[in-house]
Amino acid sequence: MARTSRLPGFYKITVQERRALVGEATGAEASDIECALEGGGLDAETADKFVENVLGTYALPYGVTLNVRVNGHDYVVPMVIEEPSVVAAASNAAKMVRSGGGFHAEADPPLMIAQVQLVDVRDAVGCAQRIRDHEPSIIDLANRSLSGLVARGGGAREIEARVLAPDMVVAHIIIDCQDAMGANLVNGAAEAVADRIAEIGGGRVGLRILSNLCDRRCVRVRCRVPPEVLATDEMNGSDVIDGILNASRFAELDPYRAATHNKGIMNGVDAVVIATGNDWRAVEAGAHAYATRSGHYRPLATWRRDGGHLEGRLEMPMALGTVGGTLRVHPAARLSLRMLGVTDAQQLAAIAASVGLASNLAALRALATDGIQRGHMGLHARSVALAAGAAAHQVERVAALIVEARDVTIEAARKALSVLVAEPGDDASAVE
Repeated sequence: MARTSRLPGFYKITVQERRALVGEATGAEASDIECALEGGGLDAETADKFVENVLGTYALPYGVTLNVRVNGHDYVVPMVIEEPSVVAAASNAAKMVRSGGGFHAEADPPLMIAQVQLVDVRDAVGCAQRIRDHEPSIIDLANRSLSGLVARGGGAREIEARVLAPDMVVAHIIIDCQDAMGANLVNGAAEAVADRIAEIGGGRVGLRILSNLCDRRCVRVRCRVPPEVLATDEMNGSDVIDGILNASRFAELDPYRAATHNKGIMNGVDAVVIATGNDWRAVEAGAHAYATRSGHYRPLATWRRDGGHLEGRLEMPMALGTVGGTLRVHPAARLSLRMLGVTDAQQLAAIAASVGLASNLAALRALATDGIQRGHMGLHARSVALAAGAAAHQVERVAALIVEARDVTIEAARKALSVLVAEPGDDASAVE
């Protein structure tokens, strides 16, 4: 099978059948998928080498978003997330976007910022200027600590100096991290040049650390959606676009709404970042800091009408890696990159941001039409049924009953389960 993300009826087949189908679609072996993901993809002994005081592992669902087409290429995109409806909604929205030509994305070069803080500065303006004047020598010193990165084509590129207060200056060393996220590289470079910068500037070294506001390393995604694919049984496509435009404007004017708007974007982004073994806390921190760059917390994605179509645009920082760190030792992270077939960190950033824009579209369309609860609660009902003690073969029936009753609670699920158990042919031993 040629690489494709269009797998109709995927949700209807078994887990084993899905693994086989994804293996065919991505080139990954079904046996490798099973081996990497069975039991959460990480044993306790390996986990003990990741973090401290390990007792075991905590598994989360690993699903795939389908229908994703970015810059003319199809991707079956791994997502790790516990929230119901996110994967299905992103897949559905990606299908709508696909009908308009898919996502178009571009990513900046992988530039990260190493910060060196100087305190007890007597002449902050003069200090900053002296640091700028010594840019070549500081870059050379930084690159001596980054010999491996320099050999791969990366390294320190420029120096900035900013006055923060009459007695405080911060120097930025801008580093091309290539296909690494770059945290350890950047921190090491900051420490390597700190004393020299203090000597040049005339101050005392404070903090030496990377910044997660990597605004030199942004990704931009746009998409165009035909109105007919947005329509529902009750609303035509143009009316749905009006509702989405209203939701976008609401987020642009109100930070309380913008926070939830951006959370919907991060539902998609974070799930891809986790699945690929990257640092989702760093991506979250950068995204929300970037959202406030105007002094007012704003949405990362906005929507406009373009002719009769809906056009969406997203811009955000995205520091991801395809080499190093967790990727070397976590089987599921390595599997994710094989399934995606990505060749560099910029490509991975484009895919993650595209899934984020798809998640945003799905949420806004739901809010503009049926309301967010209808689809979300329908999928949440399965988790409630499991929590109530339903066996695997009873989950769908219990979930359907409590959704129909509009009472998606543990108590309602237990009542529905007791009715099913009383029916002839059902296995009462499955209930605790």
